[in-house]
Amino acid sequence: MLNGLTLAYIGDAVYELEIRNCLISKGITKVNDLHNQAIKYTQAASQALAALKLIDYYYSEAEITIYKRGRNQSASHKPKNTDVSTYNKSTGFEAVLGYLYLEKKTERLHDIIKESIKIVDNTVEK
Repeated sequence: MLNGLTLAYIGDAVYELEIRNCLISKGITKVNDLHNQAIKYTQAASQALAALKLIDYYYSEAEITIYKRGRNQSASHKPKNTDVSTYNKSTGFEAVLGYLYLEKKTERLHDIIKESIKIVDNTVEK
């Protein structure tokens, strides 16, 4: 099994692509608008928020274990634009996505991404 940071690495890419697809499907076509909207979902604070809410009612026990592995993995660099705690939570979130992607649990991956989008939409200013 891959370590938490490696899972987060692939999870970050998967999430970014899914967010971009979602925004384009909403009819947003200007690159600057796409970028500004994508940040709302992909910034560490939004991912950390989604992760904490998903733990409460959505993640399975296995996903919680993966989240904790990603969250607790120590990175070799200092996070930019956020505090260490928020960065760690967002890394845990990305690790779950990476795990689901690599395990080819596509339906569950998409369900979690859709739920995280709802969480962000309901709590982060547009």
